[in-house]
Amino acid sequence: MRGRPSIFKEKEVLQKAQQVFWSKGFTATSLEDILQAMGMGSGSFYNAFKGGKKEVFKKALNQRREAFKAFQEAAAVSENPVEMIKNFYRDIAKADSSTHMKGCIIANTIVEMASLDEELEKEAVAILKEVEQFYTETFAKAQKEGKLKTRTAPEILGRYLITLWNGINVTRRMYPDNKLLAEQIEMQLEIIN
Repeated sequence: MRGRPSIFKEKEVLQKAQQVFWSKGFTATSLEDILQAMGMGSGSFYNAFKGGKKEVFKKALNQRREAFKAFQEAAAVSENPVEMIKNFYRDIAKADSSTHMKGCIIANTIVEMASLDEELEKEAVAILKEVEQFYTETFAKAQKEGKLKTRTAPEILGRYLITLWNGINVTRRMYPDNKLLAEQIEMQLEIIN
């Protein structure tokens, strides 16, 4: 006799698990939290995700990587990719309070995994470095085309925005006030003109 087939849409259930990890972090998220969010039983879960909680977490991180890549692809064909990048940061200040309190799953993972899991830490670091590289390439091209006045090295500008990203995702937890965040972000973006 065969068991029930496990029918689910991986992308959707991973999105649900990602939200739990994003809110609670890897360590504080229990298997029960994941199963409840995904709407799966433990048998179906382990049949689909043989690597368990860690496999689901890695796939959830990869969903964020894919979201960043989609943004990069859109910016790459934009008339003004630098402005798109700046607007990406400006949009942070438009989020609701619960989003502010979650911060960034990638930055959160780097901090949480620093002494817990080197593999997960490296994966999160790699994602932010990919974003940094995109910023660097975008700024270098804009400078070459005369569309970016600042003469600061593109590598420094790319890392600056990653520093802003990491910092603002902590600051918005401290001060989840959209007006204050908008002012703070705008001040930081003035260097990129």
